[in-house]
Amino acid sequence: MSWASSARVDPIGAISAGSDDPSPFHTRFVTNSDDRPPGDRDRLRELLDAVLADEHTTLDEMATGAYSSPFHFSRQVSRGAGESPVALRRRVLLERAAWMLQRGRPVTEVAFDSGYESVDGFARAFTRAFGFSPSRAATEGVRPSGGHSHWLPAPNGIHFHSPTVLYVDSGTPTVESSGDVVMLMVRHELDDIDALLDAAKAVSTDDWSRIRLPGHRNLDWHGPEESLAQVMSLLVADRQPWLASIEGADTPPEPPTDLPGLVELHRELTPRWLALVRDIDRRHAWQDRIVDALCDPPESFLLSQIVAHVLTFSAHRRQLVRWMLRDAGVDVAHLDPDPIMWHRKHSGGF
Repeated sequence: MSWASSARVDPIGAISAGSDDPSPFHTRFVTNSDDRPPGDRDRLRELLDAVLADEHTTLDEMATGAYSSPFHFSRQVSRGAGESPVALRRRVLLERAAWMLQRGRPVTEVAFDSGYESVDGFARAFTRAFGFSPSRAATEGVRPSGGHSHWLPAPNGIHFHSPTVLYVDSGTPTVESSGDVVMLMVRHELDDIDALLDAAKAVSTDDWSRIRLPGHRNLDWHGPEESLAQVMSLLVADRQPWLASIEGADTPPEPPTDLPGLVELHRELTPRWLALVRDIDRRHAWQDRIVDALCDPPESFLLSQIVAHVLTFSAHRRQLVRWMLRDAGVDVAHLDPDPIMWHRKHSGGF
């Protein structure tokens, strides 16, 4: 049983739960406005019920609950909510997890309550989404959506609000959708680097360090980019000195050139970079400026320039890595570099 199946529409337009069960999806649906015809709203409510039902943990189970095929169910939810059913459920569960952690629930308990098979898997997903670890959730002041510290960016305004309320904020700017080009590019870039690091595991030690482009470099101060090891190191670590400057941290150490070290560094930098870009966008701070004392002599940069710089050289290096992987005999045909295909996959086809 879930929130929608036990709900009734009240006079103010909320869907009030018919149960006091603390399950996250025994909720009422609170919305600021809805211009869809009643029939469309009811069908969308049925679809959301199937997505968020406690017992529906896979796309097949969600579709069965909505008396639909997985293909048509996914398209209907994506068209109505602007988010694929699996992504919607995963995000709302992470918001619920943050809400519980902020109220003192143990990380291990929350991890398994959220459907994760291990605490490590939960911690990685949570950190990637929020930009800080689950253990810091109770005291962390970062607010990814600007108003509720347990909300994540959503293309539809649907958020976990409390154990009895699923909130729809029609005034929340759409982020990480097809309408937010910067965040779409940032998320695509980070996921693409992840995929390339995984593909590089098939490369031998000799091929990893072999010189393939003698004398090649993008910028003099970046150093040579002649081997797969050098290009991957710069690809992963390029955002690290920028983060240090913006956060006021010490000069970072030289980045690793071994694959395990780069995988770990990317895992550490990804949530910090996501949190930074979201914060800049939320505060409309693209014209803010830092004076980087790590440069010699010190130099000033706009935050917009920094993000544009990272995205530009990342795109070049990711294509270069693909060429080098193919040259080393690794099949990368399945690693489509096109952000269009990436977005369709992550948005349910839209």
